[in-house]
Amino acid sequence: MNQDGHFLGLQTQNLDAELIRLSASLKQSERIQAELDRRVFHLKTLYDVSKDLFSSVEPETILRNGLLMAMGNFGIAEGFVALVDPASGAVHHIVSMGFEEGDAVRFQEDLPALRATPSPGGWASAVKAIFRQGGLSPAVELVVPFEVEADCTGFLALGKKLVEKDYSDNDRELIDTLANNLAVAVKNARSFSKIKALNVQLETTNQDLEKTLSNLQAALRKVEILESLKSNFCKFVPASVTRLVEKSPTGEILEAQERDVTVLFLDIEGYTRLTEQIGATQINALTERYFSVFMDAIFENNGDVVETAGDGLMVLFLTGDAEHHALEAVRAAQTIMAKTCQVNYECRLDLHPIVINIGICSGQAFVGASKFESLYGSRWTYTSHGTTTNVAARLCGHAASGAVLVSKSTAERVKGHFDLTPLGRLALKNLSEKVEVFALKEPA
Repeated sequence: MNQDGHFLGLQTQNLDAELIRLSASLKQSERIQAELDRRVFHLKTLYDVSKDLFSSVEPETILRNGLLMAMGNFGIAEGFVALVDPASGAVHHIVSMGFEEGDAVRFQEDLPALRATPSPGGWASAVKAIFRQGGLSPAVELVVPFEVEADCTGFLALGKKLVEKDYSDNDRELIDTLANNLAVAVKNARSFSKIKALNVQLETTNQDLEKTLSNLQAALRKVEILESLKSNFCKFVPASVTRLVEKSPTGEILEAQERDVTVLFLDIEGYTRLTEQIGATQINALTERYFSVFMDAIFENNGDVVETAGDGLMVLFLTGDAEHHALEAVRAAQTIMAKTCQVNYECRLDLHPIVINIGICSGQAFVGASKFESLYGSRWTYTSHGTTTNVAARLCGHAASGAVLVSKSTAERVKGHFDLTPLGRLALKNLSEKVEVFALKEPA
């Protein structure tokens, strides 16, 4: 009997120990299940948060969705979330729920006190202090700061839970994760906003570039037109006029000034008779052929053709000193006479060889642009005026049979360079005094 009782007692003890062990295992299983349920809840919550937060690129919408998620999951009636510039305390965005309108406004006015907060813990203390010192209601129970970027710090402030008194460690862990996701979503939204702004700026820049390119193309076209005009313009006006216009494109051209110059006049002997004999068309072709050859001689010696007529040219020589341009004028005349003989020889089968007469004079004359005013506007001309010009013209008119006549002033400047024959003092048309004249001999 005693043995049976002892055996039953041992069995009872073993059963009690097994029950205790099973009870402990059950509690451990319950804790594991609870932890698993919590983890599943956290994961589902994070999934829902991510889906809501990252579905928008508007910072205020992201803040509102994040605040609603936090308040809904934890049964909270009051909360707000804000983005602040930590250096100035300026508010980028703020969303509040459950607060009276006046409380939200007063809190926003006190936000500058949060600037330069030294640590995340400092954020929490500062936000709570604003509510305590300002007498705002309801009280903030939990503040979770999060950093978006250097110029943007945020915090999530939540009131008391409706079901439980305090936030558990698990609650804080989940809320911290929510805040981190909130920071990432806001940062993405800010990046998107920057990219969008850059795209707008790029589009504006492209439009400006297109406009600038269009303006440049228009300007280039104008330059091309101007270059074409200049090229064609140069065909009709003296080179001196072209240089004057280039130096003063606005039209402020200096009028004629007295200068030392050598003037050369050239004409075709018997031009009127030739025109009657061979006709205007042929005489024009003949004149073009000869004068084209003469132009090389003139330009090679720095001459400038300032006037043309059907049978003649007026040429100015201005470069260098007095002796230099006189030498160039006589050298040009000598070359012209030689080329005339050459062209006449080449055209020896024609019945009408050309005879060129030339007159040259050096001295002071008014040279440059002269303006003539009328009721219909202004007209400019570039030429040479004065006795020097008149003498050169009269010498050309007096010359005959292919002669080159030069004045005494020119002869003195070129003496020793060319063979000149004195003709004495001659009376020239419309000149009151006789003029001492020299004739240029043809080279041997």
